[in-house]
Amino acid sequence: MSKEISRRSFMKKSAAIGVTSVISTTAFPNFVFAGKPVDVSVITGDQYLNSTKKAIGLLGGMERFVSKNSKVAILANPQRNNPGVFTNPEIVRATFQLCKEAGATEISCLSWLPEANWVSTGIKKVIEQEGVNLHIADRKDETLFKAVAVPQGKTLKEARIMKRFFDFDVFIDIPITKDHAGNKFTGSMKNLMGLNSPQNNRTFHKENWKTDINSIKHLDQCIADLNTIIQPDLCIVDATEFIITNGPFGPGELYKPQKVVAGTDRVAIDSYCSTLWGLKPEDIIMITKAHEHGLGQIDLRKVNIKEDKA
Repeated sequence: MSKEISRRSFMKKSAAIGVTSVISTTAFPNFVFAGKPVDVSVITGDQYLNSTKKAIGLLGGMERFVSKNSKVAILANPQRNNPGVFTNPEIVRATFQLCKEAGATEISCLSWLPEANWVSTGIKKVIEQEGVNLHIADRKDETLFKAVAVPQGKTLKEARIMKRFFDFDVFIDIPITKDHAGNKFTGSMKNLMGLNSPQNNRTFHKENWKTDINSIKHLDQCIADLNTIIQPDLCIVDATEFIITNGPFGPGELYKPQKVVAGTDRVAIDSYCSTLWGLKPEDIIMITKAHEHGLGQIDLRKVNIKEDKA
């Protein structure tokens, strides 16, 4: 894969010398739509495996992100088994299949959530059927997490990232967008807390983080800060069926736009997903803080979004 530096060396250098720039995702151009490269692809339909494959195709195909003989780390969300709170297994399956077709030599899901979550959400079955690995770090064992400085962090100064993450060349983020008790919205950026030690994640949540505006701002700034040191090569967001109340665990009111959203700009992707259920990107503190960090585009008028049906 053509990159300025590998993910592993980037993270090591970031931790050692405070490198603050993000890596180039790829040397390949996006597919072109209306004379401009496609920034975000959106496919609507009830066949989620096909929708995912078509969404990636509109971005130029998985070969744009995964080269032959590369090792791919995948972060899905098996948070609970209530409807609309976990990544749809067929979206995960499509990602596995595309990575294998692109020539990946290893594909692994990383997590510190217990295996029971993966089983109850149906993702474990897909992992087994597709011959993919599942690496679960003991959430109580801090030796399994590596301290990484956050040079650009305004609130978060140190993250503790799962050590397994550093063994991979490519990182694909596969969250579900949904309601969140504190900041009202979760998507591609908040999902990265799934790589950070749950012990360290406790610093994200101040007292009254669900109701106090200053605590909510603290949480959102920590999430934005975390995103300055980890950049997914590709984000594939499950916006097929998700809760719009009582998040992030549910059960809650289920909304079904039946969309798969893909791209590399986390800010643009989360901005788009927030609009699916009537929110405004500028009202989501996490999104505005990430935009201030220079992590992506919040103004959707400046984003080339290609929408199609499966």
